[in-house]
Amino acid sequence: MSENETMARAEGGVEDSGTPAERQSTVKVIRAAIVGTVVEYYDFGIYGYMATTIAALFFVSSDPNAALLGTFAAFAVAFFLRVPGGIFFGHIGDRYGRKNALSWTILLMVIATAGMGLLPTYATLGMWATSILVLARCLQGFAAGGELGGANAFVSESAPARWRATQTSMVNTGTYLGSLAASLIALGLTSVFSEEQVLEWAWRLPFLLSLLIGGIGIWIRSQMEDTPQFEELQEKGETESLPIKELLRSSGGSVVKIILLGALITGGYYIASVYAATYLQTAGGHSKQVAFLSTSLALVLGVITLPIAGYMADKYGRRPVLFAGSAASVVLGVPMFMLMASSGTWAAVAGQSVLFICVSVVNGASYVTYVEMLKASVRYSGLALGNNVTNMLLGGTAPFIATYLITVTDNNLAPAGYFVFCALITFVTVFFVKETKGVALQID
Repeated sequence: MSENETMARAEGGVEDSGTPAERQSTVKVIRAAIVGTVVEYYDFGIYGYMATTIAALFFVSSDPNAALLGTFAAFAVAFFLRVPGGIFFGHIGDRYGRKNALSWTILLMVIATAGMGLLPTYATLGMWATSILVLARCLQGFAAGGELGGANAFVSESAPARWRATQTSMVNTGTYLGSLAASLIALGLTSVFSEEQVLEWAWRLPFLLSLLIGGIGIWIRSQMEDTPQFEELQEKGETESLPIKELLRSSGGSVVKIILLGALITGGYYIASVYAATYLQTAGGHSKQVAFLSTSLALVLGVITLPIAGYMADKYGRRPVLFAGSAASVVLGVPMFMLMASSGTWAAVAGQSVLFICVSVVNGASYVTYVEMLKASVRYSGLALGNNVTNMLLGGTAPFIATYLITVTDNNLAPAGYFVFCALITFVTVFFVKETKGVALQID
């Protein structure tokens, strides 16, 4: 096929054609990816939003700061399990199908989260309770390792080329909606029940709710069919027996770029959402209700921003959007943290929202860029490995590092430095990434 023909397919002439049933199938794919991702990130996020409560129940200490550090350390440990989880589910997804891998990730996540809700506290089991909680958190991390990369591979391989960035960005709205659901549940919990009731029994409700929403997600994903590209690979017998080996052999440079490019949408994301809920309480002196409300608003704005950023990436290219979001994050990082640390409620809310919008702009164009770097036979593995290494290094450790930086520097603005650092990594990496708008997805 000539270069012009390849570009014609990418522009939508061939790839965009299809019957109404096929176009409906694309809607079904997006729905299944979003719903599953909502479940995964609700389950994964509720732990972070309930951090101060979990610290009191499972990490008992005379020093509240030490208990909070213990809670965030367990939060971070799960991210180290995301890498082996990503490799495992990447192997399943590239060898046996995207659908199979995505069905198992959601099932394991529900088991881990509901298990947390049934767990006796430190007062009953002592250190055993803490240890089992950490193990459940590790299972969450292992399952989450296979989710987001796989969901993005699934949608991108089913999307019309001219709308690939827009539709892929919609997958990531699932991460925000899951976190938003967790934030709203945490807000409702602290609003409806007294602090004594929350500590006594009501804290279990958000974790047990995973059984309901997880069941819905599992059913929806069971109705999916695999992507045309994967089915083509299977028919030709071109699936890799060991995808991770082929990935490192043929696409190692792309994986490194994915790791670095994702610095802001991992480290920045967890600072601007999960950690910010705690920061507003500890640095700004705001109530839990204000913190959760602020985080919920930021997530709503992020959900709106993501598809807009995806559309802009389809219209103007991936690199301009990535540059704009990361540059804005570098410039606005410190001023917005100053607003968040202030006593003014709406100033603090605005500070968090602006930071999160900047992250969302980058997020809207990131995953489609990752997808377009990798060939189909190793795409799931490449997305999972690159994304999870970044999450392990910069994302899961972000709340712990931010809390630690304040502890050692006695400066409430120290976490802003971490946020700007992540943004700088992404900004510099964009210079080394080729523009992929209008390029057909690689099959082999």
